[in-house]
Amino acid sequence: MEQRIGSGSQPLEGAGFDPAFIPGLTSPASVKPEGVKPQGVKDEDVTEEAVSEETESEVTESREETESAETDLQVADEAAEDDAEGDDDEDEEPVDGPVFEAADRRARIVADHKGVRLSLDDQECEFRWDEIGAVETEAPRFGKRFTVTVHTPDRRWYPIEIEATARSRFKEWDEQLDAVLDAYFEDSES
Repeated sequence: MEQRIGSGSQPLEGAGFDPAFIPGLTSPASVKPEGVKPQGVKDEDVTEEAVSEETESEVTESREETESAETDLQVADEAAEDDAEGDDDEDEEPVDGPVFEAADRRARIVADHKGVRLSLDDQECEFRWDEIGAVETEAPRFGKRFTVTVHTPDRRWYPIEIEATARSRFKEWDEQLDAVLDAYFEDSES
């Protein structure tokens, strides 16, 4: 009877064992120790040609994946450029109507005829008026952080806190935001 030294099980893969694991991406090829042959293969069957064919096919597959990823990125860049050009055209048209804008050193909120745009540090999100279910404001009893929360019809909410220079700004911001909501936001229930 033969006994093998070491474990016969394969190493586990996944997020539980590899913090850099991303589902959908293939794991790196496992490194096989030299001199180990697949089971059921004789020395005569393993040739340099078979090994080189496997390596070539792996290289070809990785090239195809890289090329398709580059093509996807180019298409996405072109779409973003087209959107940016379309946004420029919209920006050229001056629209008369109320605009609400509040910002501090990190956060910014803008509500105008296009919708509501929230940004915090380098993260941004934009909601058109038809994507908004409700807009909620909250002024704390103590402190200077004014909170605006955008609710969507699919029961998600996106809060943002703006630090005011003075508590007196809360009333001013509430009035400005109410004017924008009255002008552009159409409640679907009424």
